[in-house]
Amino acid sequence: MKAMTRIIFVDDAGEKFFGEGPCRLLRGVQETGSLRASAMQMGMSYTKALKLIRNAENALGFPLTMRTTGGRDGGGSRLTPEGEEWLGRYEAYRDACVQANREIYREFFPGQR
Repeated sequence: MKAMTRIIFVDDAGEKFFGEGPCRLLRGVQETGSLRASAMQMGMSYTKALKLIRNAENALGFPLTMRTTGGRDGGGSRLTPEGEEWLGRYEAYRDACVQANREIYREFFPGQR
């Protein structure tokens, strides 16, 4: 037996707009320089990835990524400074919640791992 902690952000209407999926997608954009490549690594269509990012951007009120169109050097994406800050804060908050949950779990369920 174990407890799981999942951090999901919802808007005022209760609609999910950010969690592990968009987090992984943005980390992939940082690594690959491409939303399309990040989506492919996750087995996700580009259309769905773009929808996830736009939904989060609308809820947050700022852009998470900057996109450049193709050309001689090809297009790509990268995180905005606000996107980098949001992602870092999300991950730090998520990690702190996971750690706190571990400690609470041990308190209520001693002897369990």
